[in-house]
Amino acid sequence: MRKSYFIILIFISRIVFSQNEADPYKSGEMLKYLLYYGWLNGGEAVLKLDTKNYENQEVYYAKVTARSIGLADILYKVYDVYESYFDPETVLPIKAVRNIKEGGYRYYNELIFLHEEDSVDSQRSGKHHIPENCYDMLSALYALRGKIHNELENGDTIRIETYFGDEVFPMVIRYRGKEKVKTKFGKIECLKFVPVVEVGRVFKNEDDMIIWFANKPNYVPVRVRFDMLVGSIKCDLIEYENLKYGL
Repeated sequence: MRKSYFIILIFISRIVFSQNEADPYKSGEMLKYLLYYGWLNGGEAVLKLDTKNYENQEVYYAKVTARSIGLADILYKVYDVYESYFDPETVLPIKAVRNIKEGGYRYYNELIFLHEEDSVDSQRSGKHHIPENCYDMLSALYALRGKIHNELENGDTIRIETYFGDEVFPMVIRYRGKEKVKTKFGKIECLKFVPVVEVGRVFKNEDDMIIWFANKPNYVPVRVRFDMLVGSIKCDLIEYENLKYGL
């Protein structure tokens, strides 16, 4: 099953859409990230959240656009779009769209989630059984951001069931304490998390990806680093708009 590096970016770059005062986000939030490999700027991703009317009900709508830039764009053009429509109360997905354009490769699929049946209807492969409270990759990340809090202890894990690439994919993330991260906005105290990744073609060890979330009410992802077999890639927050709370 093909998985792009931008999937990893999306996996860790989480937005949540809700007006609930207990949630760390609001409609209108925008986060922009730069992905780079050593000195080479390889890509950027823009994460936007909004509200939308879907089948006569108001839902939250997340859209991630990831594209190659500069020399990387000349060598291997990438333009990936992910969309998720999800319930404002449960954050459970209603519909998810994945539209991939990478070099000569193309992939498009739509998922309709039927939670009352514990199933998902894939445009490409039909109906599949899923666990209770199962998310697409975007809504899973939104749910994760809502679960982060200061009561976590070093070594604690968060597990969320997701459905991706027509497979159930459990997402497990370990908390590794607090750490200050130097950014273009100054030094930011962050909560450090290590997702358990699949060892093999991309990663050498299961803890080769690290995510730093700002230790603020927003819990905005500030930096991501993944140490792959081909080297280390970083992804940094470079722009933001309409945060619910100050960064």
